Amino acid sequence: MTGGLERYAVDGRTGKLGEVMGHVGGQIQLRPLGGGREWDCPPESVQPATQDDVLRERLRQLNRWSASGVT
Repeated sequence: MTGGLERYAVDGRTGKLGEVMGHVGGQIQLRPLGGGREWDCPPESVQPATQDDVLRERLRQLNRWSASGVT
């Protein structure tokens, strides 16, 4: 993973974007950008996140918060 986005990755099994939290037992721990429960992803399923991936997910998050009245 390059380009300064090493802290973000996509779980290739689900297409879900996450922040890389660590590596334990041969698995990579990812957490949703807005926080939440971490999940394990095998290294062979981890794909580098692009800047577009990260911006798209942040926009989705802002839209969800806006729709629910969270500021």
